[in-house]
Parts: sequence; structure tokens; C-alpha cells
Amino acid sequence: MKKNNKLYLLSGCIIVLFIILDQILKVWVKTHMALGEHIPVLGNWFYLYFIENEGMAFGLSFGQNIGKLLLTVGRILIVGFLIYYLIRLIKKDKTDWIGATVLSLIITGAVGNIIDSLFYGLIFSESTPLTVATLFPEGGGYAPMLFGKVVDMFYFPLFVIPDWFPLWGGDYFFPAIFNLADSCVTVGIVLALIFYKRIFPENKI
Repeated sequence: MKKNNKLYLLSGCIIVLFIILDQILKVWVKTHMALGEHIPVLGNWFYLYFIENEGMAFGLSFGQNIGKLLLTVGRILIVGFLIYYLIRLIKKDKTDWIGATVLSLIITGAVGNIIDSLFYGLIFSESTPLTVATLFPEGGGYAPMLFGKVVDMFYFPLFVIPDWFPLWGGDYFFPAIFNLADSCVTVGIVLALIFYKRIFPENKI
């Protein structure tokens, strides 16, 4: 198999595999847990903790309806560019398996959360602290297309920062709640910084 074809296959497998895993986990959480419910997985170190947000990584928010719309549309445009850029890199033989993996992870993470924003409002009922959502409810979902909420569930309250520490004293070291898609983007960005030249070659593509 040619190198280019191997890289296309690698990228496709990464994107498809992690999107499927991300969506399976999100659908399970959405249909089995009430909003705010948490399940200990590893003692007090790791919980499945169900929250929803407007679409930014690690539970951050961005405005209300207009912010949500801009965020979703902007993410779609970015993903489109990254897919085009990855294909060009592979076609022009300007990257290797590391570069293809890094870009594929970033694309995967963005697509995973785009799916929530695009479709979850259409196919799920509303999650509340007292009720668990149902899939394909009678009467339709809780929001129109583009306005679905992103499902987050990973929570690692590793340890509390000492009170004497400036600004963050008394808070957990990493209080964010996130999902697999967020993890893919984060790992991809960190690796992109490490392997910058393999992802952004100096020669034009």
C-alpha cells in the first residue's frame, strides 16, 4: 500500500473510531443519568458527572443563542478547513503518521461536539436534575438544529489546592468536566505544539 493511502486510512480510522466511542458514551450518559448526577468510577479520584454546556471545551460557555450559533458555525468552518488541509498534506507528501494522527485527533474532537450541537436538541428530550432524557421523544426534542447542548461527563477531582495558594487556594486542581471529544482536541493541540514542523511544513502545499 502506498504511503499516502496508509495515511488516509490511518486518519479515517482515528476519526471514525473516536467519534463512535465519543457518541456511544454521550448517548449512554444522556439516557441513563439525570442532569448533575455523578457516579464514582475510581474512588474519589474519577467520576462520571453529567453536565451539559453550549459547546465550548471543558464546560465553558459563549454567549446565549447568538453565541451558540456562531460557535457551531465557526467550528464547522474550522473542521472543513482542517480536513482540506490534512488531505492536501497527505496528497503532497508533506506529512507522516504523526502529523496525520495529530490533525485527525483535532478534527475528531471538533466533529464529536458538533454532532451534539447539530442533532441532540432534535433527538433527545430535555435532561433535568429529576428526569433522564429519552431518545426520539414524542413531540420532538428540546431544541432546534444547531442549538443542542454538548454532553460532558469526565470529572477528576484529584486534590484540593492548599488554601494559602494565591487565586486558586481551596479549589480542586482540575475542576473542569469534559468529554472524549474535548480530550482528543487537547491531546491533538499539545502534540501539534510538540511536532509543529510536521504539521505546518515550511514549504508551501
